[in-house]
Amino acid sequence: MPLLRFNLIEGRTDTEMKALLDAAHHAMLAAFKVPERDRYQIVHEHKPSRMIVEDTGLDIPRTDKVVFLQMTSRPRKREQKEAFYRLLCEELERSCGIAPSDVVVAIVENSDEDWSFGLGRGQFLTGEL
Repeated sequence: MPLLRFNLIEGRTDTEMKALLDAAHHAMLAAFKVPERDRYQIVHEHKPSRMIVEDTGLDIPRTDKVVFLQMTSRPRKREQKEAFYRLLCEELERSCGIAPSDVVVAIVENSDEDWSFGLGRGQFLTGEL
């Protein structure tokens, strides 16, 4: 946890997808100091006509490499979020050639009681985590 859901325009190769997911994981590890195996990533691919990502009037150009990332996480500090936004863009540009203008992030916060990692238990609540 956090849970990362990527919305992408279809067409990336498996190699490109691995680079993208690895880059996002590296940014998350650095920004949030979570354990290495704290990795939950889901990719949703869309036809170009099924994904519209504009710029809220900020004149930010988008291409078909656009990445819309929705993160579900327990509350994080503002500084951690800002570091994540910056590190994510740096990693994606370096590893994948994705411009920072093509990266959009939305963070949805929940609490410890909202997570179960399996076995029918809420591990944050039981003290296992």
